[in-house]
Amino acid sequence: MSQEYVELVERAVAAVNARDIDAYLAGCTEDIELCMPVAAVAGVYEGRDGIERFFADIEDAGPDFRIDIERAQAIGGDRVLAFLRTTFTGRASGVPADARTANIYDFDAGKIRRVRIFLNRQEALQAVGLRE
Repeated sequence: MSQEYVELVERAVAAVNARDIDAYLAGCTEDIELCMPVAAVAGVYEGRDGIERFFADIEDAGPDFRIDIERAQAIGGDRVLAFLRTTFTGRASGVPADARTANIYDFDAGKIRRVRIFLNRQEALQAVGLRE
């Protein structure tokens, strides 16, 4: 399942970039949790309502919001660790943002159950028991 999980993460990221909520949720459990540490889009987004709010929040933050996967790998049988680059231009400020993060995707029954986003990649590695 590990390669399938990596591919599911790739599809989820593509759905965020396409602003396709239904495609995103197709790969998630009904009780999906998206844990965001970023100031403009912060907190935990839960379930369909939360994901809809997340999509609205990223559009508000910057209409050119984009995530690119730098590297993704399966960790154990039910996790994927992905190193990501997020870019956007602030809607209100016009200031470009460029962040490199790490996401841990936890799976349940073949679907994404929880996404934890780390601004510090070393913390994400430690959370899955790895070192860079």
